[in-house]
Amino acid sequence: MESLVIVGASLAGLSAARAARNLGFEGRVVIIGDDHQRPYDRPPLSKDFLAGRLQPADLALETDDEALDAEWILGTRAVSFDPATRLVHLADGTTVHAAGLVIATGASPRSLPQIAAAANVVSLRTLDDAQRLRTLLTPGARLVVVGAGFIGAEVASTAHALGLEVTVLEKSPTPLCGPLGTQLGAVVAGLHERAGVELICGAEIADFALTDGSVTAVHLAGGRVLEADVVLVGIGAVPNTAWLESSGIELGNGVLCDATGATSIPGVVAVGDCAAWWDPATARHHRVEHWTGAAQRPAVAVAALLGADQAGLPPVKPPYFWSDQYGTRLQFVGDASRADRVAYEHGGPDQDSLLAVYYTGDHPVAVLAWNQTKLFCRWRKTVEKLAATAAQPVAA
Repeated sequence: MESLVIVGASLAGLSAARAARNLGFEGRVVIIGDDHQRPYDRPPLSKDFLAGRLQPADLALETDDEALDAEWILGTRAVSFDPATRLVHLADGTTVHAAGLVIATGASPRSLPQIAAAANVVSLRTLDDAQRLRTLLTPGARLVVVGAGFIGAEVASTAHALGLEVTVLEKSPTPLCGPLGTQLGAVVAGLHERAGVELICGAEIADFALTDGSVTAVHLAGGRVLEADVVLVGIGAVPNTAWLESSGIELGNGVLCDATGATSIPGVVAVGDCAAWWDPATARHHRVEHWTGAAQRPAVAVAALLGADQAGLPPVKPPYFWSDQYGTRLQFVGDASRADRVAYEHGGPDQDSLLAVYYTGDHPVAVLAWNQTKLFCRWRKTVEKLAATAAQPVAA
């Protein structure tokens, strides 16, 4: 293989380039990104960067002594891929030949079309978004957060610490009820309440009031009106796969892949937020939108792409994420959807820390910790070991 093209210049794309060089690939490596920035760390955008404790240079993911010998094409996006010619077509009219292709185009925030163009409405995904939001978060301002997921909760926490009046709206019965389930989602709701941030679950937005191009109030279906100086929209993200619709690559909720990241087209793999890998444990395709997945899985995918021996590579691990909110750390590993019960192995909802284990029968399939980092690390190893033992090759 003479050339490897990576479309997507964030953590997953950078991790793919590193994996290729670590595996001894000596051919041409091209990294394409629609962001003008070199790869940067995104988790701090909603926390330390937003609070002013970090600057853009502090977010760089590349090390000073890193020698990837890669060609960077930044500030332009891929618009199509032709598997017959192996050409990636870019928005600026140029093309790049890809003997091997790594798709790492990530995901884009869902928007609320009626207010998407408002001057004081932000969706947080990029460094530019974070810089814009940082200028809007002034002490005493009223922030309405739409969506109590990770981004919404972390921004709410940061804004509250900065002295803003914060209200969080969540359509579901609890925050994070998708990944955590409603029982533990209710525990997370308590973090907002203890901090003095109003959380309204089951919220339905009826309308927005706009004045001179800015949202001034959010009208709820029950008649309540929330005055707003800033609105953050954090209602999830959609995978960036539109550019692949004519490629013949199988798409669903993301780029559909086998358990190693290989797509339906030979010589093409997908990693990061846009990739829906086959999960043998649940017999379904699943997107993992977390930092650790973007950092770890590209090594497996690139090894498969290059035909390298995967015996020395670690197995694909269960999803893991962490979230810092209101001075506490939440950590989670596994798949809560597989559980039939939850048991508190330490602490509980009314205490300052807890560790909850999700079980299928007698087997732990997921763990949630709140301010229990050391205990969580031991349980995480258990969940990962059981997942590696149980994993069996299953055809997609």
